[in-house]
Amino acid sequence: MQYIAFMINPIDYKSLVPARLRVAVLISTSVLMGACSSAGGDESSIRRGDEAAARGDLDAALAEYRLAVTRGSDDAFALARVAHTYAQMGRIDEAGDFYHQAVDEDAGFADQAVSDMVRLARAARERDDLFGLASAMETAMSFRPGITLEDMALPLARHYHSSGEFATALPYFQASIASGLGDTIPDVLFEAASAYDEVGDCRRALLYYEDYRRLISRYRRLEVDWKIGSCSFRLAQELRSVGEDEEALDRIERTIALGEPISDQVRAYFEKGEILFDLGRCEEAMDAFLQVRRVDQTGTSPLVERAQWRYDELRFTEPTVGELGESC
Repeated sequence: MQYIAFMINPIDYKSLVPARLRVAVLISTSVLMGACSSAGGDESSIRRGDEAAARGDLDAALAEYRLAVTRGSDDAFALARVAHTYAQMGRIDEAGDFYHQAVDEDAGFADQAVSDMVRLARAARERDDLFGLASAMETAMSFRPGITLEDMALPLARHYHSSGEFATALPYFQASIASGLGDTIPDVLFEAASAYDEVGDCRRALLYYEDYRRLISRYRRLEVDWKIGSCSFRLAQELRSVGEDEEALDRIERTIALGEPISDQVRAYFEKGEILFDLGRCEEAMDAFLQVRRVDQTGTSPLVERAQWRYDELRFTEPTVGELGESC
């Protein structure tokens, strides 16, 4: 005789029924309501496991279910019982492994797997176990890709960010920001910006850095000013390489306006002069080259002499007129 497995209906991920209560009810039902046995299972081990689970003895239930699997009961019902019992015991990796085996046999167990893994993720979050949270949610998403849980987004984002997995963190930061986070949102904006910065996407990083800067007092802006200035300078260089001089000039001027990073100011003024030269704005280019010496903090930058040479070249060279008008 085969006892009915504790399969659950498709779940509402925002209001999960407590799993211990659910499985107790379902296993109790399976003990009372026998059904025809499927081929190949150890009926007595399954029955004893169900009885142990119904009285809350998870260790005994697990031993019986594992015995059934060892004896050849590799059908989805037995595997799902093992997985669910591991989940009840808080053992994320083992629960995930057995749920994958169960779902391979019967895809109908996917919702039960997601329910248990989300419950384990929330429990991990409550005890500040970010690795457990990430592991449980990754397993849940392996069964139902694209599931979204707003209360999980920020801790997942911060976990991946602190682990250096910046690209993985980004969609979770986006979900957190989209959901609105009240008083915590300035810090989230800064963290999202730094993740974009780390993956080399300064254009998006600057959007978040600037939003963050507007939300904090001017006394707290030193770090973000450095970040904005540095990212703006790098983006300007990228834009120059593809001929986008006007936007590159805007980015360079942001670096100069903030005065950060201090170590980049000499290069910023020199690059500004070169961009203005290419745009045919001769007098402004000369002024930018003159500023290089003024902002040189070390007195040893080779750009000082180059800037002076470029200034003299512009000063003593008559402008030429081309197809597009006057140029330097």
